Amino acid sequence: MTAYVFDGTMDGLLSAVFDAFLLKEQPDQLLTGGDVVPLFCERTYHVTTDNKKARRVWTGMEKQLPREALRLISTSQLSELSELWQPLFMVVCKVFRQGKEVMRNFADPDVLTVTQIARRVMHEAHRMMQFVRFQKAKDGTYLAVISPDHNVLPLVIDHFHDRFNDQPWLIYDAHRHYGYHYDGQTPPIRVTFEDEASVPFSLSDGKLSDDLLSSDDHLLQDLWRTYFKAICIRERMNPRKQLNDMPRRYWKYLTEKQGEF
Repeated sequence: MTAYVFDGTMDGLLSAVFDAFLLKEQPDQLLTGGDVVPLFCERTYHVTTDNKKARRVWTGMEKQLPREALRLISTSQLSELSELWQPLFMVVCKVFRQGKEVMRNFADPDVLTVTQIARRVMHEAHRMMQFVRFQKAKDGTYLAVISPDHNVLPLVIDHFHDRFNDQPWLIYDAHRHYGYHYDGQTPPIRVTFEDEASVPFSLSDGKLSDDLLSSDDHLLQDLWRTYFKAICIRERMNPRKQLNDMPRRYWKYLTEKQGEF
């Protein structure tokens, strides 16, 4: 049994594919650095991530696959799920061995797994477009904090850039400690804070400190909560459906649900 060990990145996985074809072998298992090596593993090969190798593999896939299939593959890796890497590795190898039709074969368990994970990521990205709530800072910048299960921020930034292109904003992923800032003119850029002490808002609920919050934002938040309660018809309350449409894990950053989790 041969196992390949890589760094758990997309470039690392593509480098592993390159090495597998170069060495003319098919590893039995793909592991990341923290995984336990199987007991009956006869050989362990440590993959060195090489951006040139990764680019060559991706370029080869671009020649084989339509844009939608490439988008599905790149979206799946944003899931950050460890169970994705083995089937994704197999799918990329099959693309070069079997051609573009492999991505249409949903009877293939590897293709099915990658497709299902990509759909989960896209579903959460769609939810993020609905559940982002902004606060206005004194300098006019609008802040929103999220903490999704998957790394969906890169998928939704274009949406917010198109929709709110006349005002500066910052959308920050509290779980992954990075965000995107738009100054109102140039394209959004990825930003991070040097340490948690320098973050001007609470990572637990996304709230800006009172000395940074705009004076009229408290009023706007109260109005939003009042509106949310006013449109709720008590006789038609369906808590189960509400939880299905608006999972509890999102509540801590939703203005209208403050105090209910």
